[in-house]
Amino acid sequence: MKSIVITGSTRGIGFGLADAFLALDYQVTISGRAQAPVDQATASLAARHEAGRVAGFPCNVTHIEELQALWEAACARFGAVDIWINNAGVSNRRCDYWNLSPQDVRGVIETNVIGSMYGSSVALRGMRRQGHGGLYNLEGLGSSGWRKVKGLSVYGTSKAALCYFDDALALETEGTPVIVGAIQPGMILTDMIVGQYVDRPEEWAHDKKIFDILTSPVEIVAPWIARRVLENTRNGARIRWATGARIMGRFLLAPFRKRRA
Repeated sequence: MKSIVITGSTRGIGFGLADAFLALDYQVTISGRAQAPVDQATASLAARHEAGRVAGFPCNVTHIEELQALWEAACARFGAVDIWINNAGVSNRRCDYWNLSPQDVRGVIETNVIGSMYGSSVALRGMRRQGHGGLYNLEGLGSSGWRKVKGLSVYGTSKAALCYFDDALALETEGTPVIVGAIQPGMILTDMIVGQYVDRPEEWAHDKKIFDILTSPVEIVAPWIARRVLENTRNGARIRWATGARIMGRFLLAPFRKRRA
């Protein structure tokens, strides 16, 4: 039975992926920065699945020693880590770049870029020692290289950097027993998106109409991604939910349907 570690998995797409892998009868280790949310998410998953197949540990991905401890805890619980998914990520508040504080910028880059790089380092070293494994990083806005969104310059930059990093890792792991891939879940209406509109209710009322077309529910996307990750054997693969054809289809069907995957 495969063992999967997902960082930043106490809510959102990370929690959805954990739930999806557990539903497919795999072992899952979740993590988050604080103990209380980890305990709550672990209990929720254990209530829905076999409790012995889920574990949770606190981990701040900007601290490599905590990521190493997460690896060791997962191995101690389940024997090995077959798949490691760097999902932990944050966004900047939506505004012009010059209105962001240095702390805002640092928080996004350290979590999204450095955190994923640290997690990749821990996972790749461990997987090479055990002789197998698959590493996946969650990409997002900026990864495509063409789409830009006003007010999300730092978040988009972090994901663009991660895209290059993923390609470089795939090149460096070629010929080894470890594969590296990327996951592009597309737009999912999570707290990360909604939180950008807390102080702008009028703008949210307008933009929500677009999000209703572009976003997909976690409960649809996560199981699809989980199955593709488990099926994948190709180094350098990108698992994309929001393909151009799927997005175009949503716009064409928007006048006829209130909500779709």
